[in-house]
Amino acid sequence: MDIEVALKDLGPVDQVALSDAILALPQAAWEANRQRQQDYDVHRRTESVVLIFTDGEGWPDITVSRESGWEWLSDLAVPLMNEIVNTHYAPGGTIIRAMAAKLLPGEVITPHRDHHPSFHSGHRIHIPIKTNTRVRYTVAGQPYRMTVGHAYEINNQKTHSVMNKGADDRINFIFDYVPPDRVAGA
Repeated sequence: MDIEVALKDLGPVDQVALSDAILALPQAAWEANRQRQQDYDVHRRTESVVLIFTDGEGWPDITVSRESGWEWLSDLAVPLMNEIVNTHYAPGGTIIRAMAAKLLPGEVITPHRDHHPSFHSGHRIHIPIKTNTRVRYTVAGQPYRMTVGHAYEINNQKTHSVMNKGADDRINFIFDYVPPDRVAGA
């Protein structure tokens, strides 16, 4: 969604329990669903644990499904997502995507804009789980750092990218929230 700024710090969040659960996941959980990497070329060098997903087909009348990551993380992720939504956005909308996303050391998510209409309508929220000093986000040509313990909304309608020049993974929990005035039938 075009939020008029490139990146908005939503403030502190208590992500510790979710972080612990994500960091304890076996490698098999990261490899269980490769759809995002297959569908979006810019994410081919990432790994994901997907809880909720839609490909957006038929927008705005879409199907949102629970994926393999639901059983691993939903008990901790859903309350945190609800807390962020209730604090910062109009209630009554829908979360249409939610995942833990890993960018491996030395990898890059190349500059891109999210073009599908669902990305025009939804807020894209990032919760850093693990990062390092050599991770750089660029949105609309400006560099940013996201810190663990805060949540952020990214303007996915601006050109954005991520590079991980560090020796450790970058892991964010990411979800898309579509507010009630943009939900089908509203």
